[in-house]
Amino acid sequence: MQNRSPNAAEGIDVSRYQGTIDWKRVRADGKSFAFIKASQGQRYVDPTFITNAKGIKAAGILLGAYHFVDATSVNAAKAEARHFAEVLDQVGGAKALDLPAVMDYENNPGGLSSAAIHEVALAFLTEFERVSGRKPMVYTGNAFYKLWIARYSTRVPGDTTAWKRWDFWQYSDSGRVDGIQGPVDLNVYAGTEAELRQAFAGEEGDEPMTAEEKAAFKALQQQVAALENSKDVLKQTLNEQSAYIKKVDQLVAELEARQAMPVPTWAKEAMAAAVAFNPASPIVDAKLPSSYDFYRLLVVLNRLGVF
Repeated sequence: MQNRSPNAAEGIDVSRYQGTIDWKRVRADGKSFAFIKASQGQRYVDPTFITNAKGIKAAGILLGAYHFVDATSVNAAKAEARHFAEVLDQVGGAKALDLPAVMDYENNPGGLSSAAIHEVALAFLTEFERVSGRKPMVYTGNAFYKLWIARYSTRVPGDTTAWKRWDFWQYSDSGRVDGIQGPVDLNVYAGTEAELRQAFAGEEGDEPMTAEEKAAFKALQQQVAALENSKDVLKQTLNEQSAYIKKVDQLVAELEARQAMPVPTWAKEAMAAAVAFNPASPIVDAKLPSSYDFYRLLVVLNRLGVF
């Protein structure tokens, strides 16, 4: 593999073991990129992941994230890939990273054969790309993806079956960086910081839209405009309904006020006379619906001046 280039971009990779990190001091110490642990297995989430991601962004450092693979089967590898993508969603998804998401496959807890390891790795890589929409990078292993290789030495890593070049090289696991208490992994990129930013930062988002994407975007804009217009119409309708309801409420209040008026003395006397006329079979009875009609008749007659 190739030697380090002059003025190569320097970076680090961290997890919860580094504790609280002052990312501004890390940046001031010349580190331009960082890979942080996001997840492991099918459930584990690094407790410092979100804090580190925010701190890195605020410090102007390029952000990458990795998942430590525990899978010993294809199905488990796919489940881990989905878990990794879900964890990344907490910071905006794989698309929000500046650097590729990383499959960290460095141990073999199940004692798998080389062929089985290849199947597990490929299952993780393809499933992650399917659910996240982004092609990941590999930390060790053999594949056609970009390579982050570990070799704790100043000697150039040797070629592998699939790669003749490395993209990132983890050359030490005992480095010292300002802003971090204790040892930390040190990394180098295959080019300068400017080349690193040009190669990875926003590479997925700066591609020109295809004709299909432009058509879809235009259709989306039209839908948004239609929704805005509908919102205005709905707002006007609601205002009109609100005015109508207010008017109805006023009429109801007037009717209730009229119903609350005291019963006139003449009405009480008329009702008493109606009951006394034939106590065994009174003309009116509070239990009978017809009593209300009788009362209304008395009111009409009173208003006409009959009595």
